[in-house]
Formats: sequence, structure tokens, C-alpha cells
Amino acid sequence: MDSVIFVGFSVAYLVLATWAIVAMVRRRRLIPADLAVLVVAALVYDNAVIGLGVVIGEGSLLEALNGARYWLHALVTPLLVLIGWNVLVRAGVRWAASAAGRVGAVVLTAALIVYELVVGALTLDLSPRLEYGALSYANENAPDGPPVMVLIVAAVLLVAGIAAVVKQRWPWLVVGTGLMVVGSAVPLPLPSGAVTNMFELILLISVLATVAHQDARARGDARRRVDHRDPR
Repeated sequence: MDSVIFVGFSVAYLVLATWAIVAMVRRRRLIPADLAVLVVAALVYDNAVIGLGVVIGEGSLLEALNGARYWLHALVTPLLVLIGWNVLVRAGVRWAASAAGRVGAVVLTAALIVYELVVGALTLDLSPRLEYGALSYANENAPDGPPVMVLIVAAVLLVAGIAAVVKQRWPWLVVGTGLMVVGSAVPLPLPSGAVTNMFELILLISVLATVAHQDARARGDARRRVDHRDPR
């Protein structure tokens, strides 16, 4: 059953990727928050590999495909820090727009990528795992304890979400981040291993919805500036 769910998640992320690309085209310029497209694309791949694992079958091909999942996680997921920082800037948070804020966001992102490469991607020891009908390869060398990178990313998005609430009356990034944190921390009595991925999907929906909301506000501000200049 989980195989079908993971394939469904992959399709949902394809829809999100299309939404993000349409927003980029409509805006006609790139912003740091557009890095969400890379995050979503990685999740399309991640869920597709897990969902199609039973079709591909155990072996070197599926192991290599799963290995790439861990590399993408290490290289792409920390980009959510830059996305959260850009949400802060577009919400009008002055310290985020400062030179120190920009450098801090880049340094933190780079540090998290290096950390994930060291503790995860570079020390992979993959073994097959069949869980609720979904076949994948798990990392036997995964570090114990809470996922440091995920917690830091969640903290950054939560701060960005609070700023969006205060500055722009937009609560959904806080809601999406909160649901992801609670959903990942509290085990649910469900016969499925795909529940955590559902909360990831909710988080990414809230991220892209926040970007779309800020785009709409920016367009509205631009129209008002034009109307102010034109006395007609």
C-alpha cells in the first residue's frame, strides 16, 4: 500500500513544481525563494524511488537510486534556510535584509550541507528494507538522535512564518512548519511508513503558498506605486 502512496506523493510534488515554475514565469525574475523548485524536484525523485522500489526490485540499480536520495537530501534540503531568509526579507524584516543577515543565511546553509554530507551521504551503508509494501535502501550508518539539520531548518522556517504573521497577516507557513514538526515527532498509530512524507508535503505547500502570497503583495504594491505617480 505504501508504494502507491509514495507514487501519489511524487505526483503531488510534480504539481507543486509546476505551480512554482508558473510563479517564476509570472514574476519574470528569480528570487532566492525560487530554490524551492529544487527542493520539490528532489522530493519528486525521493518519493518516486521509494514508490517504485518494488517494481524495480532489490539489487544494485535500486541501491544506487536510493544512494542518490541521500545525496539530494544533503545538498538540497538545507536550501530551505535561504528560502526562509528570503521570506523574512520580503516580509520587511530589516535585520534579515542586512549584509550580516545575507551572509548568515548563506553560511548556515553551507554549514548544514557540509554537516549532512559528513554524517550522511559520505558514510552511506545501504541495506534493503521492505516496510508496509514499499522497498527501499536504508542507511545503516545514520546518526542516532534527532535530525539536527531538519530541526534547524524547521526553526528558520518557523521564525520566517512568525514574521509573515506579524508583518503580512499570513499564518500558513507557521501552520505548515508546526504540523511538520509535530507530525515528525509524534508517532501515529497508522499501518504506514509514509505519514512523515505527508507532513513534508504539507510543509512544502505552505512554503510555496507563502511565496505566492508575497508575490501577490509585491504586485499590489507595484500597482499602487504606479497609480500614485499617475494622477489620472
